[in-house]
Amino acid sequence: MGKYYSLLVSGISILCFLAQITPLQAQTSIKVKGQKSKVKSHTDSQLPTPNSHSPTPDSHSPTPNSQLPLSHSQLPPSHSQLPTSQVSQLSDVQPDDWASRALQSLISRYGIVTGYPNGNFLGNRALSRYEFAAALSAVVRQLEGAIANGKPVQATQDDLATLEKLLQEYTAELKALQSRLDSLEARSAVLQAHEFSTTTKLAGQVIFAINGGGFGGDSLRDPTGTEIADNNPITTLFYRTQLDFDTSFSGTDLLKIRLDTGSNGNRDNAAGVLEPNFGSGLDFSVRPSRNGNLGLGRLYYSFSAAKNLQVVLGTAIAPTDYLDRNRYANRSFVDFSTQALVNNYLLFPIHEQGAGAVVNWQANEFFTLRAMYLAADAENSGSRDEVEGISALTTLLYPDEGGDRGLFGNPYQGTVELEYSPNPAFTVRLQYSGGNTFDRHFDVFGANVELDLSRQLGLFGRYGYGNYDDTIFGDLEPSYWMVGISLRNLLLPGAVAGIAAGQPFVENAVGDATQTNFEAYYSFPLNENLAIAPLVQAIANPSNQADNGTIITGTLRTVFSF
Repeated sequence: MGKYYSLLVSGISILCFLAQITPLQAQTSIKVKGQKSKVKSHTDSQLPTPNSHSPTPDSHSPTPNSQLPLSHSQLPPSHSQLPTSQVSQLSDVQPDDWASRALQSLISRYGIVTGYPNGNFLGNRALSRYEFAAALSAVVRQLEGAIANGKPVQATQDDLATLEKLLQEYTAELKALQSRLDSLEARSAVLQAHEFSTTTKLAGQVIFAINGGGFGGDSLRDPTGTEIADNNPITTLFYRTQLDFDTSFSGTDLLKIRLDTGSNGNRDNAAGVLEPNFGSGLDFSVRPSRNGNLGLGRLYYSFSAAKNLQVVLGTAIAPTDYLDRNRYANRSFVDFSTQALVNNYLLFPIHEQGAGAVVNWQANEFFTLRAMYLAADAENSGSRDEVEGISALTTLLYPDEGGDRGLFGNPYQGTVELEYSPNPAFTVRLQYSGGNTFDRHFDVFGANVELDLSRQLGLFGRYGYGNYDDTIFGDLEPSYWMVGISLRNLLLPGAVAGIAAGQPFVENAVGDATQTNFEAYYSFPLNENLAIAPLVQAIANPSNQADNGTIITGTLRTVFSF
């Protein structure tokens, strides 16, 4: 009988360490495996003692290698009272050390998962004593968790002795781990209390570009016949910079604030100077024009109103952020830059930004419907100051401006786009835009197509047809088209090349010819933050005037993104 109690007390002692490291309130019954008679269940108030009425062990009493049950019912000696060593004086734990082999044996025997995705303890390299202590702590926690959940955990006397010895030897490291954890929790609390924002991200872009070009002939005239230039512009070096602050409050919403600045818009590049009306200027420089001043480029809030339904509300929304997108011709800072080639030039009288709302509804995996309402001068209560945000074409057609202004006055436009994408290689978008520009009505219909012929080769194009009432040229029904081809990974991995042509304003009532724009570019990344993108433009019959000589320009873009 004394042998039985000696063995039981040994089991009690090791569980004291488990309870001391991570105290648990759970209680569990004790069962002795390998006995014909069963031991009564005990609670904390019913511990067996030498004077209690415990059964007398018979010939089937546990031997030293029999399995003993584990429970939380024993009171352990504090591991803080155990003798410790200076950790700095101790060496790493090698795979063939007894401690490493012992811990691997415990992990394997009791099915304990710790530290590795496949559930195995990989003791094939030396561990620091802190690493080993962390693994030992994980073993203890999982044993305690199993006991607390009422799972039967059987242990031999040898295992109990081994675990007790490990806990004694690594007491200093276990204490240090707990101290470090407490310190990390305190630091985390301080950071959370003093952080600027957990959900605001900063992104930026800087563009440097050098541009030069000229035209053939003696002079250039605009669509009204007025002379634009009689000599070639000089070479320019210009810039564009923007900072985006993107904040999310719920994970599905976005508050975007963009600050931007740049050089002199259409006046800083040769094509914009020589042909400013039909979209020949460099898009990344023009929208919006800053002339060296800092401005608010975007201000809107986007949120999910329902499943697959996104709503955007803001005072500075760019329509082409959401509509008339095209994977091959849209990012004017690295692919095509001619305004009339990156967007349908007829579709957006409000070309830069305005106030209003956008709705994006993904009806199913194939169809997406988008709708937008924008007012170009929403903050103006009725004065007749110059309107910002409208396209150069709108200014050409309606130079006298006018209108009611404000959020529901004019100029305003409403646009609807239905996108059909049956597979990743093909997308078509059908569009309608209508509204008032300075008390004159307009309607435009458009189409936008992109097609992957292979992983390297893509085709794309746009078409538009509209009517503009009561312009300085009368009632007009212009059309628009562009087509292009794009090649990926040309010469260099990640490089993209493209060539496109288009006619931005096909209308016999304006001029005696039809302007045709050509552009070729090659963009290659030097790294994930820096890209070089040269381009060449050619403009035949600029401003729809047959007497105007062809314009040729070249631009070298350097783009930093961070």
